[in-house]
Amino acid sequence: MTEILVLYYSRKGSTAELARQVCRGVESVTGVTAKLRTVPPVNAESERPAKPIPDSGPPYASLEELRQADGLILGSPTRFGNMAAPLKYFLDCTSSLWLSGELAGKPAGVFTSTQSMHGGQETTLLSMMMPLIHHGMYLVGIPYTERALNETRGGGSPYGASHVAGAQDDPSLAEHEKTLAQVLGKRVAALALTLSKQSG
Repeated sequence: MTEILVLYYSRKGSTAELARQVCRGVESVTGVTAKLRTVPPVNAESERPAKPIPDSGPPYASLEELRQADGLILGSPTRFGNMAAPLKYFLDCTSSLWLSGELAGKPAGVFTSTQSMHGGQETTLLSMMMPLIHHGMYLVGIPYTERALNETRGGGSPYGASHVAGAQDDPSLAEHEKTLAQVLGKRVAALALTLSKQSG
């Protein structure tokens, strides 16, 4: 079975909800399964190791799960136009996978959530793409042939799926946002399946 790791960090629920929709898209492709994982928060005052299982939600990701995955979809809320520190910290710890080339040739996509419409969605998506390019992964976006990308009045970008939470930090997604998150998952899954068939 081809497996896609959907890895995210979320504080207020919006990015977590996008991750669930991405998983739905991944699993709409026959022969592909999604593995949902998160990363622990980081604390500047403490370097205590994180528990292997958080208090709620999916388990924390391991480098071994990342190595074994056939594809990766990363999600983070926006922090000043960049990915959140916990996800960046996890990616900064993947040097061993970079040295061995374990992720090269695998497909990847990205998604994000912001409070405001112009809160740095696209720069955050691009910031998540940079380490993936260094790992040699194939980046997957959302084409404008997807009708929802032309019609959305909230989140959605050719660089990846997104959500606009608004001033109330509403984690519930608009229909177009759900659709585009599922499209992203489906596209990464389809490419991973094709690549695994070619290599097998």
